[in-house]
Amino acid sequence: MHPHPAFRDGDRALHETLIEQIGFGMVFAQTPDGPRVAHTPLVSTGDGAIQFHLSRGNAMTRHLAGTTALLLVNGPDAYVSPRWYADPSQAPTWNYVALEMEGPVRRMEREGLEAFLEALAARSEGRITDGGAPWTMDKMEDDYRRKLLAGIVGFEMEVRAWRDTVKLSQNKPEDERERLIEGLDAQGSAAIAELMRTLA
Repeated sequence: MHPHPAFRDGDRALHETLIEQIGFGMVFAQTPDGPRVAHTPLVSTGDGAIQFHLSRGNAMTRHLAGTTALLLVNGPDAYVSPRWYADPSQAPTWNYVALEMEGPVRRMEREGLEAFLEALAARSEGRITDGGAPWTMDKMEDDYRRKLLAGIVGFEMEVRAWRDTVKLSQNKPEDERERLIEGLDAQGSAAIAELMRTLA
C-alpha cells in the first residue's frame, strides 16, 4: 500500500462499505507451485471474516485451506494530470482506493458455502433495478444445484490485518484539489471525484 500516512484511513466502516459495494476482489497465496492469484466475489460476515469461493479446478483451491493469504479489493481509480494544477510543474499521479486484508483461510462446509452463495445472490440481485423478481437459488433444479456445488469450494478468511490506501490528493491544498476534482469530472472519472469530495 502507499507509504504516505495521509493516504491511510483505518476506518473499518469504510472497509466494510468497500467490500459491500464492490463485492469482488483478488486472493493471493503462496503455493507449492509458486505464487497464485484468483479473482472472486466476496461477502463480509460483519464480524471480521470474509467469505469467497473458487472453482474446484482453480490451481489455488487445493492449497488454500490452512494458509495465510491476502485479499485485495480495488475501488475507483483515475489518472491525475499535472495540467489541472495551477502550476503544471507537478508529477502525474494516480488517485485510488484499495483495501488489503490478510489472515488465515479455512475451507467452509457445504452448509456454509450454500449460505454464502445465497447471501451473494441476494446482494447482487438486490442491485438490479429492472422491476423483475429477484432470482434465488431455489429456482435451480436439484441436479443442477448439486453439480454447481460440487464444482466450487467455499473459503473464509479471518482477517487479522486491514490495510487501506485512500489516495485522494489529501497532500494538496484545497484549491488544487478542487481543480483536480473538476478535471476528473470532465474526463468521466466521477466516482473518484466524488470520493475526493466526500472522504478527503
